[in-house]
Amino acid sequence: MIRRRTLLAATGGALFGTALATGTAHADATIAVNPSTTYGTWEGWGTSLAWWANVFGTRNDFADIFFTTNSVTYNGTTLPGLGLNIARYNLGGCSTNTVNGESMVASPNIPAYKQIEGYWQDWNNEDPTSSAWKWTADATQRAMLLKAVARGATTELFANSPMWWMCLNHNPSGATGGGNNLQSWNYRQHASHLAAVALYAKNNWGVNFATVDPFNEPSSSWWTATGTQEGCHMDATVQSAVLPYLRSELDQRGLTSTRISASDETSYDLARTTWNSFSSTTKGYVNQVNVHGYQGSGGRRDLLYTDVVTTSGKRLWNSETGDNDGTGMTMAGNLLYDFRWLHPTAWVYWQVMDPTAAWAMIAYDASTLQAGAVQTKYYVMAQFSRHIRPGMTILDTGVSYAVAALDRTAKRLVIVAANTSSSAQTLTFDLSGFTTVTGGTNGLAPRWNTVTTGGDQYKSYSDTFLSGKTVSVPFAAKSVQTIQVDGVTV
Repeated sequence: MIRRRTLLAATGGALFGTALATGTAHADATIAVNPSTTYGTWEGWGTSLAWWANVFGTRNDFADIFFTTNSVTYNGTTLPGLGLNIARYNLGGCSTNTVNGESMVASPNIPAYKQIEGYWQDWNNEDPTSSAWKWTADATQRAMLLKAVARGATTELFANSPMWWMCLNHNPSGATGGGNNLQSWNYRQHASHLAAVALYAKNNWGVNFATVDPFNEPSSSWWTATGTQEGCHMDATVQSAVLPYLRSELDQRGLTSTRISASDETSYDLARTTWNSFSSTTKGYVNQVNVHGYQGSGGRRDLLYTDVVTTSGKRLWNSETGDNDGTGMTMAGNLLYDFRWLHPTAWVYWQVMDPTAAWAMIAYDASTLQAGAVQTKYYVMAQFSRHIRPGMTILDTGVSYAVAALDRTAKRLVIVAANTSSSAQTLTFDLSGFTTVTGGTNGLAPRWNTVTTGGDQYKSYSDTFLSGKTVSVPFAAKSVQTIQVDGVTV
């Protein structure tokens, strides 16, 4: 989200002050991949649909570019599809109707394409079959949701803000002073709106939301009446009041298998604070803890993992992150930090398309809403999302600049690593912990290379071979590579 550029600058301290964060030169190194230490089964990669899908939701080429691994032609260039398999659908809080003489109060700074129309538009009738509900709303974002599902994506329903009429000031961008803005008498109604949409989507759109999240960075105070997007501050006490309502509303509609995710706090440390403020009863309503990655290379990812996964036994997702480095190197570094310390089972980029090119994978013009250039960040993302696939087991590498994933059925090991320094280096991967390591023909280990300062953009090579149970790979400065080793068993 746009305001996060300030947040990133304010919280960008390194986790442990390593070379990955500082960009100092790496010496050649050997990384031992350890198959005896694992961090769960990978669920996948995703993107939030608002707001880019509210602009481009009818376009099949973008659906193929982002939600398949096909080769797709865009602006005369053939792109490797990113293969995202998670779509987060934003339930809007806006509408233009008037109810009992009252109407939405819009921030003067929110552009039209960020105003997402919600479905429950008249509080006088909770029946989703009544005229109080507008099921033709949000057609463009919803079109991309259906395209993503048709291409195999799983889905999560979330809300940046409750419907405007549930807000104390009727403004879905936030309260005047950034405080709590969900009316206490509408706690259940907010949950009911989410649950009703989840049921309608299942019965009418063929969309089964796997998870529903009623919050978005709720403890943060930047959601104000003059904001540039939808948002709503809800402190931990309010969150604790809403969660049981959501479980009840889902269950009443027969959606007992629909999981609840929360709280989508903006940073690792704040997520931990919120989670640990919940009672055991409140924690029981939450099946999956979502966190946003806007603390960059800072924050105690390791402690959040311990609290959520080791202690509480919950799933953990990085459900939204982004940055203003168009090269993709910051994204790669923070993602590899996540694999090393946070150990999520899914990772979601905020906006794959954005008017600010450095935040985007594919940029577009905010005034003309015309799609534009593919950023280098796109080709960095391809290194991860096209090769670390759902169902793979994440293995320990012991370092914060390489991740390994094993497809046990295909007997395939994938390693994605980054050289963030300004000097070339060679990384050697020690696979002696595996029972069998054969590689392809003559020990071939195919690799794909992206140099973020110019040059290779996800270019494939067949020039690297195993030496016994090791493989050495040259890395250019500021580059990300994927190495594939077949014939691997544990």
